[in-house]
Amino acid sequence: MVKKSAVHRTKVEYGNAPSQFGHVYHSVEAAPAEIRPIVLIHGGYWSTEFALTIQTAIARQFADRGALVWNIEYRRVGEEGGGWPSTGRDVLAALRALDGPVRDAVPTDIADRINWGSVAVVGHSAGGQLAVWSVAQLRARTASCAITTVIAQSAALDIEAGADRPSIRRLLGRPIDEIPHRYRDASPIRQEPFDAHVVALHAADDTAIPVESSRRYVRTVTEYGQSAELVVVPGEGHDAFVDPRSACSRQTVRLLGI
Repeated sequence: MVKKSAVHRTKVEYGNAPSQFGHVYHSVEAAPAEIRPIVLIHGGYWSTEFALTIQTAIARQFADRGALVWNIEYRRVGEEGGGWPSTGRDVLAALRALDGPVRDAVPTDIADRINWGSVAVVGHSAGGQLAVWSVAQLRARTASCAITTVIAQSAALDIEAGADRPSIRRLLGRPIDEIPHRYRDASPIRQEPFDAHVVALHAADDTAIPVESSRRYVRTVTEYGQSAELVVVPGEGHDAFVDPRSACSRQTVRLLGI
């Protein structure tokens, strides 16, 4: 018989807009002595075609392994308030919610075991751009948390280089030649170094975002002092990261130490 995981989910709002919320997951069984908080940021072209539910299985997997998971939604292109820079600002607000609303949702019996000094942020595809960008903006800290790890899974890490992609143009709102500063400011590869380790984790057979994108990101940012590394997972493609059974997911779990 396959054992079903005992995981509890709570909806938490971090703003007043319909998409400013997330789900907090934790195991209701015996928790480890130290619980790692993990923030999940879903991808999907920054578009309302995709929502945080594409990360539900991954959130449950992480929680079942003893993590506290904050799977966030944000305003996307196609809804009121979506697009840049509001989409990015929502992610900043969701990370800052670790200091208040997320903590308030944690049961008292595990609250003292959560290591808020070792938060990990995991973002897939468009969510990887949001993960690296937002942690850079916060300098890897909220009021009471330290973000020590960012895992960018097959992520859009160079917004300027991808300026001709329809999804990026829709996110930014206008062509790059009209607002070059906005493309530059939104690009993870352009951020100043911050005190967290970035893992550019890429599926080798990815055709949506080629692995060279992550390779170029790591090469560029390490030259000016960012702690970063490239990890390539052979034999899988872009969507493997949302499948808990995949090698990409197993590699993510290993990197998180859960």
